[in-house]
Amino acid sequence: MLGGAGILLGVAAVPAQAAEVSYKTECIPPAASGLDPVEGTTKVEITAPATAKVGDEIEVVWKFVQAASKNPDLIVLPKDSVKPTGTLKASGAQTADIAMEGPQKNPEIPKGGDMVLSDMTGKVKLTTAGDVTLTPDAYTITAYSTDTKCTPQEAVPAAATIKVTAAEGGSTTSGGSTSGGTTTSGGTATGGDTGGTTSGGSTTGGSTTGGGTTSGGSTSGGSTSGGSTSGGDDGQTDFAGKTVATSFACTSPGPAKIDSTATINAKKNGGSYDLTVKTAEGVMNSPAPLPAGALKPSMVITVGGDDSGSLKVEGPANKDALNTGDPVSLGDMTGTYKPGADGKATLSPGDLTIVVTLSAGSDPITIPCKATKTAVSLELDVQKQAGGVSGATTSGSGSSSGSSSSSSSSGGGLAETGANDHGGLRALGFVAGTAILLGGAVFVFLPHRRVR
Repeated sequence: MLGGAGILLGVAAVPAQAAEVSYKTECIPPAASGLDPVEGTTKVEITAPATAKVGDEIEVVWKFVQAASKNPDLIVLPKDSVKPTGTLKASGAQTADIAMEGPQKNPEIPKGGDMVLSDMTGKVKLTTAGDVTLTPDAYTITAYSTDTKCTPQEAVPAAATIKVTAAEGGSTTSGGSTSGGTTTSGGTATGGDTGGTTSGGSTTGGSTTGGGTTSGGSTSGGSTSGGSTSGGDDGQTDFAGKTVATSFACTSPGPAKIDSTATINAKKNGGSYDLTVKTAEGVMNSPAPLPAGALKPSMVITVGGDDSGSLKVEGPANKDALNTGDPVSLGDMTGTYKPGADGKATLSPGDLTIVVTLSAGSDPITIPCKATKTAVSLELDVQKQAGGVSGATTSGSGSSSGSSSSSSSSGGGLAETGANDHGGLRALGFVAGTAILLGGAVFVFLPHRRVR
């Protein structure tokens, strides 16, 4: 609907203008790729109304004729895996930074191929009569949840000028019509600024489902039931934990912070306990295709109270391949707790590890995430068992997937892969870093979804 660029929202259509400009640009690839900055030329066509009135909200289209950088010779970018965002600067009679955004829509882009980016759109409300010029500025190319940031390296010529005239007679605000569900960005500037206009409701406020829905405490504290009568004397075998909030700090190329929830349940098995750690299901949509078996989680469970130490639980890899937009869930993580002391033992979620294997035979990539916020999920009355956990500790990072090895080489994110620094690793690091950000995003949204 490129013709929409020439339509004033709420008023009649006016002639549109389209102009192409080019400018020298530097693009900085994601750190995980190990690639140097790229300098090139960006060519952009901006389409906007030729004339408008004060009070009009207009839509502008940014079309990429040529992006400054090509796809590196590392990976093929799948169909519908690349999303552009950027800033268009308004100056002259009115100054503003117009947020531009395009859909995640592209053909498959081969290694070394031209970046094919979707058209970006944005909106601005005109406030002052006079000439308003539109000039392209910085833009970002997002693929697999990692960003390549491109900034102008010279003064950029104006791409379009809108002649804005004063509104006639203060009347026609025509009720803020339709602005409703139209594409994100832009509309935020509307507010009901023009006095008593009836547009108010168009801000569709609630759409941002504010995170407040964190039904966190819904599993009311009373569920600390706890196995408080010694695991077996009364015949109880199943012990339900409560859902607790957790946060993790991950090493590069993982996300800097993950906010999550976890629930630890136990089933008595002789003198030991079979543990199941549950997370949420369908917590996000996959931003790009991922093969079956790509994502495998594990977690350290910290033992406290009268017992001490830690143990590891592991979850299965994703059974099915994921297409772009498919919901992503982590499987239940399981392990065994063997008490090492008598009394009350507490179990809390600890460090998280996500291992990504992108194809059969490729080196697994391990992302360790240290727990920075946690709480007791389950309390059990236990009796000491031979060979129990007391005092034994389990390391979270790198301990899953034995073959991933050599996480001891500490030089930054890619040192965790167990491979040498060569071209294949850089490609793997780029994809893995982005795929692991996906894994991180799974946890980021956990508080907003129900626990299975």
